[in-house]
Amino acid sequence: MKLSIGIVGLPNVGKSTLFRVLTKQEVNVANYPFATIDPNVGVVSVPDERLEKLNEMSKSAKKIPAVVEFYDIAGLVKGAHEGQGLGNQFLGHISEVNVICHVLRCFGGGEIIHVENSVDPLRDLEIINLELIFKDLEKAEKRLEKLHSEAKTGDKKKKEDEKNVEIIAEALKSGKLVNSLPEEVLDSQAVKELQLLTAKPQIFLLNGFEGRENEKLLARIKEIGSEYVCSDLNSADNVNDLVLKAYEVLGLISFFTTGEDETRAWTIERGTKAPQAAGVIHTDFEHKFIRAEVMSWQKLLEAGSWVKAKQNGWLRLEGKEYVVQDGDVLEIRHG
Repeated sequence: MKLSIGIVGLPNVGKSTLFRVLTKQEVNVANYPFATIDPNVGVVSVPDERLEKLNEMSKSAKKIPAVVEFYDIAGLVKGAHEGQGLGNQFLGHISEVNVICHVLRCFGGGEIIHVENSVDPLRDLEIINLELIFKDLEKAEKRLEKLHSEAKTGDKKKKEDEKNVEIIAEALKSGKLVNSLPEEVLDSQAVKELQLLTAKPQIFLLNGFEGRENEKLLARIKEIGSEYVCSDLNSADNVNDLVLKAYEVLGLISFFTTGEDETRAWTIERGTKAPQAAGVIHTDFEHKFIRAEVMSWQKLLEAGSWVKAKQNGWLRLEGKEYVVQDGDVLEIRHG
């Protein structure tokens, strides 16, 4: 599966700097609002020392890491849902991402202007979330207009859809993020089709945050069920924490394949069984799955090669019910 992260925030909080450090692409970073006119999309390798070590052991011709797509959109401002600024028209670009990253400015410095004329990350958090809520409410109310008519026919499915979207709309009107609602509502087809922004997990990147001097900010992030990372955007090592946090929040893990041709990391959801993991490599492998040869990456490195691991009796043969673990190295047997 492909992991994608949408970067949002007010202008001049460090979004484009984050994007540039992550992707090492030169993007337009300017000291005025709405510098990012078009959405920037960049592909970033997932840092993983296990991949490096397996590649070195196998002396593979190619090394293919797992990747993350980052979408950097124009800075949002208060009133974006009413057409203020350029951010609103680009919110559609992140409707399909897996997780939303809010960049909050926690550093001072008058040389970099703040669109709200002062540095207050808690206020900025509420501004951005309110704009996401308004955007979702617009979608939900538009869908409800059609569902009210469709439900009048007596169609049970449409009545159920109407009920779930009404729950969504009421939550949004009261200022709640949709991701706080029960799973049975969020998992309904009608709600999924809306691709609501506030249904997505959120990670807050605290740019320039030092220590725990802003307890109210951290308490608010916890209250809305989100996670955060503290980062110095001048360091690529620090922003890698964002990628790893996204894996954690989404419940993703990596397994590996390795050999002379290539060593590769594959991304799956925690709890995935062997046939479905094989299907990530190739769809035919899932349908024609027989069994998987499995070994932990540490054990394989200890053996020094796949052949020696077999000779040592360390290789396990697993069937269709095996749940793939983080760091497993797999070789798939298929029909």
